[in-house]
Amino acid sequence: MRKLRKPVSVGLAGLALFVLTACGGASTSNQPAAVITPACVNASAPNKAHVVVEHQSGTTVDRCVGFTTAKANGAGLMTASGIDFKTQHFSFGDAACAIDSEPASYSTCLPQGAPYWALWTSTGGGPWVMAQTGFAAVLVANGDALGWRYTPSTETNPAPPPPAKK
Repeated sequence: MRKLRKPVSVGLAGLALFVLTACGGASTSNQPAAVITPACVNASAPNKAHVVVEHQSGTTVDRCVGFTTAKANGAGLMTASGIDFKTQHFSFGDAACAIDSEPASYSTCLPQGAPYWALWTSTGGGPWVMAQTGFAAVLVANGDALGWRYTPSTETNPAPPPPAKK
């Protein structure tokens, strides 16, 4: 397996802007289609957004992240969520190669004919819209969500992840 670079760091200034809200739990493989979504508990963060990850098995992780800026970028939101992810840079931006240990290993990011992480966004609790950029370029505001679904390559019209919990 070749070594890919770590996710984009939000730097010291970014770290001061993001306050991780302990809002979610790890997915559990013995409970397919389970959604683990405690409410946001960080009262000091004026803005909150969710990261929703749906595995191929149907297991879902929903993490709430509090932040103090008006908007947060996707890379900062993913980092603050505590969900493990690996990326690779492409011409369109950074792509997710693995999220929350799926796939468990890989030799190529976004290989032909294999499942991939489809990226979705939701504005203000509205419907999911497939992202048209790499996740680091996505900006979210209070009440928005960043969604990932591990999508089979045979799915011509990828379905979005389940809605973020409030």
